[in-house]
Formats: sequence, C-alpha cells, structure tokens
Amino acid sequence: MPTYDFYCEKCKKAFSTTLKISEYEKRKYRCPKCKGKKDLKQRITAFQTITSKKS
Repeated sequence: MPTYDFYCEKCKKAFSTTLKISEYEKRKYRCPKCKGKKDLKQRITAFQTITSKKS
C-alpha cells in the first residue's frame, strides 16, 4: 500500500498515512489531530523503489 503525505491547513499539521488506492480515491482519510477533511493538501515527496533487476 502506498504512503501519502498531507498538510492540514486548518490545524497546520503535516502527517503521513498508508492507504489502499481505493481509500485514497474515495477520500477516506482525515487529519489525525483535528479530524478535518476539507482543508487537506497532498504534499509532493521523494520516494524510492526496489526492483529485482540491476540498473
């Protein structure tokens, strides 16, 4: 499951959460601090993948 990073503009808190893709598409996530749903902005972050082939 992918990890998504968000920033809540209501309470000014950044947080990460692991969601299924279907949960993300249906917006089934909230700020853990203020439980807000409308004021969330997704943050762009770096990621790393592991493959079986040598590059």
